[in-house]
Amino acid sequence: MALGNVLTAMVTPFDSKGNIDFNKIPKLMNFLMENGTDGVIVGGTTGESATLSIEEKAALYEHAVKASAGRIPVYAGTGMNDTYATAELTVRAEKLGVDGIMLVSPYYNKPSQRGMYEHFKTIAAKTSLPVMLYNVPGRCVVNLLPETVIALSKIPNITSVKEASGNLDQMTTIISNTPDDFEVYCGDDSLTLPALAVGADGVVSVSGHIIGNEMQEMVKAFKKGDIKTAATIHQRLLPTMKGMFVAPSPAPVKTALQLKGMDVGGVRLPLLPLTAEERQVVKDLL
Repeated sequence: MALGNVLTAMVTPFDSKGNIDFNKIPKLMNFLMENGTDGVIVGGTTGESATLSIEEKAALYEHAVKASAGRIPVYAGTGMNDTYATAELTVRAEKLGVDGIMLVSPYYNKPSQRGMYEHFKTIAAKTSLPVMLYNVPGRCVVNLLPETVIALSKIPNITSVKEASGNLDQMTTIISNTPDDFEVYCGDDSLTLPALAVGADGVVSVSGHIIGNEMQEMVKAFKKGDIKTAATIHQRLLPTMKGMFVAPSPAPVKTALQLKGMDVGGVRLPLLPLTAEERQVVKDLL
């Protein structure tokens, strides 16, 4: 199942006390759909998964599925650095009605390539849902190498990868050695256009919260063969894409959403709200 051009790694809305504000999820989902989102990943890095309890994650998946009401696919970020806990949460997410699973590489443990292969294979065997791998060495310390992704792509329900190594050679190797229906998504907003040029299918985006329509326009122009228009849009969007990382994510994008009238609250410690200077940077970009 083709997931679309622009998938958004959805923020988790919090109330003033730092609890998940479940009432905001339908409004946020509608806002994202109006802003060009083809699908969402909930409970991923941008959703502050590291500071969400298992119960909070499960409730988040459930509310997101309800809010989507089948209009766009909802992928649950169930990946953790404990294989069996991830498998358990994955089984639970499937029962809650999500459309797919996203699994980040195990962080902190520093597993070998063989260890990662077994980790993903073990979890994929526990679900009938499509699985998206997520390689982000900057956060996980380990790099899921192309040969491991290629081997994993042979498992029937491992159907895609979010590649956020920032390495286009690595992405190219994956694209040229996996089946045509295996989807490769760029995990770095600012590399979306270069990634499309080497054969990527689209982007899993943070900036998509606020410039999703423009990113759609860029991807569609590229796929139509209008490279010049795509490049012009990319040049225009680049400062905003970079600006969403002016401080540890998702603080900048949550601020941007608030400035656009979609208040999703703050971030949980150890992340901090933006300083006055950082807030001004985001304001100027908008």
